[in-house]
Amino acid sequence: MTADPATDVFEEHRPLLTGVAYRMLGRVADAEDVVQDAWLRWSRADHAEIREPRAYLVRITTRLAIDRLRLARSRAESYVGPWLPEPCLTEYGDTAPDAADRAVLADSVSLAVLVVLESLSPLERAVFVLREAFGFPYAEIAALLDRGEPAVRQLAGRARRHVDERRPRYEVDPAQRRELTERFLTAASGGDLDGLMSVLAPDVRLVADGGGKVRSALRIVHSADKVARFLAAVAPGAGADLSVRVLEANGGPAALVLSGGKPDSLFQLDVVDGRVTSVYIQRNPDKLRHLADR
Repeated sequence: MTADPATDVFEEHRPLLTGVAYRMLGRVADAEDVVQDAWLRWSRADHAEIREPRAYLVRITTRLAIDRLRLARSRAESYVGPWLPEPCLTEYGDTAPDAADRAVLADSVSLAVLVVLESLSPLERAVFVLREAFGFPYAEIAALLDRGEPAVRQLAGRARRHVDERRPRYEVDPAQRRELTERFLTAASGGDLDGLMSVLAPDVRLVADGGGKVRSALRIVHSADKVARFLAAVAPGAGADLSVRVLEANGGPAALVLSGGKPDSLFQLDVVDGRVTSVYIQRNPDKLRHLADR
């Protein structure tokens, strides 16, 4: 506790605000900037006039995120190659008090869902995040966004249908997913084509985000044969100064590859029926910088 009650109130809600902002924007750095802006507005507010600090803070954060998302959309046309969210190490703190809530939050922050959310309008994305990830009632979301409740219900229904149509439908045992991730890494690092083919689904796809800053696939790679050959071709040679750390990011196991001790890439997989259906490779150094000390 601090000597300033207003600061204590804000810090109590910081995990929620960061969670909303990250799911809205898909970037840790942008989410932190939005939460900092929300703090500045909160620090200048007349707290005696604010009856519900949580609602007030979520409203500010959501609107700031919507504004930033609209600006980001205008820059997206110049992005080089496929786009992937910035990795988020999964730490829920007090926002996930039990296993059921952790599962819901992990799903809402998974790469597969965040990639789909990119195709929603900013308002649809806000409604989806507040409703599906954090369970806000429709009436409260309507008040937060200055919209009528029927309009919010329409936005929520449209966003839910869009996400359900496009995200993978699977339930994977975490231990199985981790074991398959380790098998995939062993095969990929050794350029083992047969080993890769044994874990890849026939219609697997590989999505790599280099942001035009490092060498990376500029288009999505489709099919087990092409994905396996791509991974074998980029496998490190003998003597490469690489190391790998397996950690949890975006609700599932991920492999952080370090070159000379610095983050080089982050691998994450979608798994269905014991096979890898999607390979996500984050190589954009701007999106890996915050993992340097992990």
